[in-house]
Parts: sequence; structure tokens; C-alpha cells
Amino acid sequence: MCFYKLVKRSSIILTKSLFEANTEKLRPLADKMRPKSLNGVVGQEHILSEGTTFFRYLSAKKLPSIILWGPPGCGKTTLSRLLAQEIEYAFDSISAVTSGIVDLRKAFDTAKEKKAIGKKTLLFVDEIHRFNRSQQDVFLAPIEDGLITLVGATTANPSFELNAALLSRCQVLVLKRLTETHLEFLLAKAEAHEKKTLPLNKEARLALINLADGDGRALLNFAESLFLYPSTELLTPKDLIDAVQRRMPAYDKAQEGHYNLISALHKSIRGSDPDAALYWFYRMIDGGEDPLFIARRLVRTATEDIGLADPQALVQALAAKDAYIFLGSPEGELALAQCIVYLATTLKSNAVYVAQNEAMQAAKRSGSLPPPKHILNAPTTLMKQLDYGKEYIYDHNTEEGFSGQNYFPEKIQQTKFYRPKGRGVEKEILSRLNYWEKLRNKY
Repeated sequence: MCFYKLVKRSSIILTKSLFEANTEKLRPLADKMRPKSLNGVVGQEHILSEGTTFFRYLSAKKLPSIILWGPPGCGKTTLSRLLAQEIEYAFDSISAVTSGIVDLRKAFDTAKEKKAIGKKTLLFVDEIHRFNRSQQDVFLAPIEDGLITLVGATTANPSFELNAALLSRCQVLVLKRLTETHLEFLLAKAEAHEKKTLPLNKEARLALINLADGDGRALLNFAESLFLYPSTELLTPKDLIDAVQRRMPAYDKAQEGHYNLISALHKSIRGSDPDAALYWFYRMIDGGEDPLFIARRLVRTATEDIGLADPQALVQALAAKDAYIFLGSPEGELALAQCIVYLATTLKSNAVYVAQNEAMQAAKRSGSLPPPKHILNAPTTLMKQLDYGKEYIYDHNTEEGFSGQNYFPEKIQQTKFYRPKGRGVEKEILSRLNYWEKLRNKY
């Protein structure tokens, strides 16, 4: 080989090497630290540990189509790549955010080419819930025919966002948010990778883990920016916030988090825990929830869980709603907070709520039975001849102001739907009902 060719070849190799080195430098830390095997995946031991059903699939080099459901930064994308590597499938990926039917057809055509040479394809679809119902239906035939093994990733509840037909062809694996222990492990691993120690004091290190909110990718992104800080002086929690800026909490008003947090607020009030209720209230406010949505739930709570044990609860809830509308945010949020504390600390009764449900079911079962004739008005002669209003007793004309007559349809036995709990105002109501029951039996 001539000297010119040797020099040219050496120049090409050197240029390629420099390009690869520069590319490696530009890769985000989170990408550099992706595990190389399933053993390196943290936080998902509940599905990857030996003895689990999923582990047995991997051992058999056979994988069903699956939906990976979990919060951001828990390893869904990484896990999908490693699964393809583990079972020796060809890996292809698309994102439902940027792709459409045309892209799916191309992915299926590529899978056909792989299948023709005896290679199976794992198709990873990120944010699969972003596909509409028609787009989701496109996956059905390729999955049924064994053309692809689908691995879909979603942060949204599959029960709400995915077609029943697609769900029936997939197994749902629930991935967990990373714990403090997992996040600390990632920080230590990042420090070893960078051969640096993060410039944080003990409190700031814990604050960084809390800021990540269970998201491993976010944690490593924070760490990457902190590695650029001089390590001469350790950052405090306040310095940390200034350094990485504040990260908005993981909360999607249109998705499951919306329902989970309002449920937590409602149940904290029902459980008479004002502190927990205030915590969930401000978690929602911090996430950008509409305060009037919360106000509507407070009105519902006042009737469903407090009822007549404290009739003022409904008054308080409606007043808080009006106060918020009048004042706006953030001042109006204090009225909602006051209402939350009132509802959480007052006496509770679901007697009216239970009575409503039982009466509603009884009304549905009984059909169109007419009221008893004695409580029907008789404005015409014909109606009087038909015994409308006959033997009706005007309660105010009785000594006790109570007649004890039957007001149910004749074919239905008198039933007690409303059974007061005997707490708060309902204690007096219960006493009154018992008194009237004695009079009814006397008559």
C-alpha cells in the first residue's frame, strides 16, 4: 500500500475517532448512564426478579405484547431496549407524539422484511396513549399475526386511554416511581461516572432527590448541571433551588393524577384529617388545578360525608366557592383552605347519601306504582267518587302534629332509607324520628 493511501486511511480513522469522541461528549448524562443489561435496571425488581412471570418469559426468550405503565423517568424506554436485547429481537421504535398511520405502516413493512429472514421485531411505541382509537386499532392485526411484539409506554392509565381490543392483546406491567434509595444509588453512580462529587451538603442532596420526584432522568439532568458548579463551597437547599430552578410537580390535570389527588383530598376530609387534606389541596394547587374544580368536590363532600350531622357544612362549602369567585387567586384559596379544615374537623354522617342510593334503587325496582289514594288531591267530583283524598288526615289538626299515615304505594311496605347516625344535629333528628315511630305504632 502506498504512503498516500496509508496517510489517507489514517486520516479517515482519526477523523472518525474524533467525531465519536465529540458525539460522546454531547450525549446527556442520563443517556450515557443507561444500563447495558436488565441487571442494571433499578426500581423495577417487582417484575424483573427471578421467579416472576415476566422473568420466566425472558428466560424462554419469548415475550408477549406488553404495555409499560409508569411515571416519567422510571425506565420505560430503557427497559424496552433491553428486552429486545435480552430475547434477541430486532428493535424498532416510534413516538406517538410525532408519528401517524404512515409511520406505523413503514414500521410494519420493516418488520415483514425482518420476519422474512427469520428475525422477530419488538416495536416500541412511546406515549402510545397519544394515538387515537383508530390509530390504536392498526396494531391489532400485526399483533395477532405475530408480525410484531408491541411494547407500548404510557404515563396515563391504560384503562382510560387505550382501546379494550388493544388491551386484551397485551399484558400491562406497572412500573414504579423510583424511591429515595434508588435515586441515591443513581446519584452515587453518576458521581463515579463523572469522577466528581456533587457540590451539595447533606440537606441539599436530600432536597435534590425530593425535587426529582421519583424521576431518574430528571435527577440525572439536575446532577449534570450541578457537576459544572465549582466544588469549593457546598450548596445549601436554597442554593440548589436557585441552581436548578424549580421543577413543577408531576401532575396532569387531564389524566390519572387529577383523579388520584382529588380522591386523596376527599378521603382525608372524610377521615377527619385536616393536615393531610390541606397537603393534598396544595399539591393540586401547586400542579395548576382549577380551584373551582376543588370547590365543587368540597360541596359534594359536605353532602356526601357530613350531611345532616352538620347542616352548616354545605353552607360553608358554598360560601367558600363564592368567596373564591369573588376574590380570585391566590387570596380566594384561603377560603377554600378554611372550608377544608371545617369539613375535616366537623362531625360526619353519610346517612342521607345512603338513604338516597337505597331510595333510588327502590324507586327503580317498583316501576310506576301510584301513590295511595288518601294522599291524592280530589279537585273534581269524579276523583272524589274514585276515593281520591278519602280518609286523609291533615297532620296539623292532630294533637301531636303527626298523623302516622302511610305515604308509600300500597304494594310497598314502609321502608326506612334514612337512618341517622346519632352524631351532631342528627342526634336530635334521630330522637325525633324515634318519637314519631312510637306515635305511629300507637295509632
